[in-house]
Amino acid sequence: MSAKDTAAKILDAAEQLFSEKGFAETSLRNITTKAGVNLAAVNYHFGSKNALIHAVFSRYLTPFSIQLDQQIKDLNQDQKNLDYLLRLIVITMNRSGLEDTHRFAVFMRLLGLAYTQGQGHLRKYLQAEYGEVFNRYMIEVNKVTPELNDEQRFWRIHFMLGAAVFTMSSVDSLMAMADHDLNTTTEIKDVTSQLMTFLASGMTAKGNS
Repeated sequence: MSAKDTAAKILDAAEQLFSEKGFAETSLRNITTKAGVNLAAVNYHFGSKNALIHAVFSRYLTPFSIQLDQQIKDLNQDQKNLDYLLRLIVITMNRSGLEDTHRFAVFMRLLGLAYTQGQGHLRKYLQAEYGEVFNRYMIEVNKVTPELNDEQRFWRIHFMLGAAVFTMSSVDSLMAMADHDLNTTTEIKDVTSQLMTFLASGMTAKGNS
């Protein structure tokens, strides 16, 4: 097995276990057992558990941030509105390998864990690696929501993230429920369309001034 294949197997195992069990609850032994490699292989390719966590996120966020950066640069004046900026995230996902429903759900579960499990090292890493692109995105969001003050914008952005993570981390189950309850066929684009409408409304809701 090549070094590249070994690293990929370790990442695959870590990604699945982290998304199912959490970061703290997943040991390197769990990962090496699932990947069928020894601890020396993990140390050789990644150096530490924290570095492995970073690499799992980079798998998703590096292609995503490259696409998002380009999409921001290509924005025209007609597209500089909140509805389009929110939908831009979905467009970017579809152009960076996250259009697969299962892969997208795994990433959203990992993103939720980054918020809930107090991984300070991960937040620092994400800010250092991807903060510049996401800050540019937020500058555009700030421009189209001048009616919000900093406190309102802070809370609404985080509520939006929470709703998005909760919804999309279980998107398979949600689509199955919709198919059963609504007697229809639901696709991921239907879920994201409904979600984006909801998020835009919440972001611009009046009150709590």
